[in-house]
Amino acid sequence: MIITDCETQKDMKRLAGARSICLDAYGTDPDGKKYDLEIQRQEKGADPYRARYHSSVMDVENLHSGQEFKELPDTYTIFIIEKDFYGKGEPVYPIERINLAMGKSFEDGEHILYVNGEYRGESDFGKLMHDFNCTQASDMNFELMADRTRYLKENPKGVSEMCRIMEDMRNESLKEGIQEEKKMTVFRMLEAGKYLLEEIANISGLSLEEVNQLKAERNA
Repeated sequence: MIITDCETQKDMKRLAGARSICLDAYGTDPDGKKYDLEIQRQEKGADPYRARYHSSVMDVENLHSGQEFKELPDTYTIFIIEKDFYGKGEPVYPIERINLAMGKSFEDGEHILYVNGEYRGESDFGKLMHDFNCTQASDMNFELMADRTRYLKENPKGVSEMCRIMEDMRNESLKEGIQEEKKMTVFRMLEAGKYLLEEIANISGLSLEEVNQLKAERNA
């Protein structure tokens, strides 16, 4: 697999009122397949429902008005998790949809992979997981990883780039928290039952369309 295009901290919000997500790394290969690579230190950040949402957001991003559904590209949502999420000692846990009645792959082009960050060994994969968890470039197996680590930690331009990435991540986390608080405000005002939707929109800071969508979610 060769990634020909990659963007870090990719904002994927496409639908008004939908929860936005920021992909750690979003890439494309020569065949047009899309890849979302997420680094998760805690298991709660790799909840299966989150993997499902990440996968669905890539679908929305890559199918435009007038296109046929079959034009959707294959997508790969890859979670590299610090611990062994499933506890079976496997290096990778591939998640695929299957037709239960026939025992065959559903073949919808959606692929989810849980990577065991604890995995070690003499294979290239084991060495790669070692490097992912290594803080010293001199201790890494792969020169490409070592060079990138040196750049981000020792080169002034690299340090500045890393600071910018960390700031973007912090801002994204703050935005998600603010958006969640706005939603809770809407739900509380709807529960009170004495506010017009326009008033709720004005007080919460959300659009009337977003308030209507939250009302529909509440009543579902």
